[in-house]
Amino acid sequence: MQILLTRRLHDFAMKELQKRYKIVVHDGKIPMPKKILIEKIKNVDGLICFPYDTIDRKIIDSAKNLQVISTYSVGYDHIDLDAAKRKNIKIGYTPDVLTGATADLTIGLILDLMRRITEGDRLIRAGGWRQIFGPHDYVGVDLEGKTLGILGMGRIGQAVVKRAKGFGLSIQYHTRTRLPKSQERKLGIKYVRFNDLLKNSDILSIHTPYRKETHHIMNLKTMKKMKKSAILINTARGKIINEKDLVRALEAKIIAGAALDVFEKEPIGKNHKLTRMQNVVLAPHIGSSSAETRAKMAQITIQNLILGLEKKKMIYSV
Repeated sequence: MQILLTRRLHDFAMKELQKRYKIVVHDGKIPMPKKILIEKIKNVDGLICFPYDTIDRKIIDSAKNLQVISTYSVGYDHIDLDAAKRKNIKIGYTPDVLTGATADLTIGLILDLMRRITEGDRLIRAGGWRQIFGPHDYVGVDLEGKTLGILGMGRIGQAVVKRAKGFGLSIQYHTRTRLPKSQERKLGIKYVRFNDLLKNSDILSIHTPYRKETHHIMNLKTMKKMKKSAILINTARGKIINEKDLVRALEAKIIAGAALDVFEKEPIGKNHKLTRMQNVVLAPHIGSSSAETRAKMAQITIQNLILGLEKKKMIYSV
């Protein structure tokens, strides 16, 4: 069988695949250009892709023998599920394994923004720290006693809750399907309507999947319902936030700041308006980027592929 990888995986994963299959690895421009992907996918039995690869209907229709798509990601909105289903192609993904790493980064971004850590780093490197700060100079904001609002209460949202409790945050949430009340009590969280989440939150952290209903759900209209002192955190998907509206909201001081690990188009360049704002913390899509987590993701990715091609149940199947 032939396997196409749109990018090289860890050495241990490559060795395991090479024992079993004929491997084709794209080593050029990332993401793999569509024209090349369409050509390379024609005769392969399995595809290993990444969240920045757009696996649309045209690509899927070009694959004559494709049986399995295994994506190295928790999200699968980059894959045309209807087209895959129509051709009976199995899809594997890597959900649970990156939960802790993404939740850790979320807390890190909250601390960074509220205590102005990265801003201070930039200040020192630019030679701007010329005298010892006084009582009212360069102050941040305490976490304790503030309200953390979580949009989306899946695995990552719940992991954030457990970490946030240690900082004395009060936690409210909104999600498409409300948790059982017994679970809410166990987690110590309160369910509220979306508009109330916007109004109540000192920190609003996004952990909902990207889908049609959540596209640009955070826009100028919804941001105007937030507190002027509130900050917005996004470690989910970039297109959940309308970035142009976010820039307008930050410039007009409609909200106080934002910390983002994901963007509408990635990577963003140094001339993006967000890069020039002091009240913004930017991370280069590193939610799952710990050595341990990435290795586990690679293991699950290849196991999903192998099991799928052997007509067995995947570890995680869409």
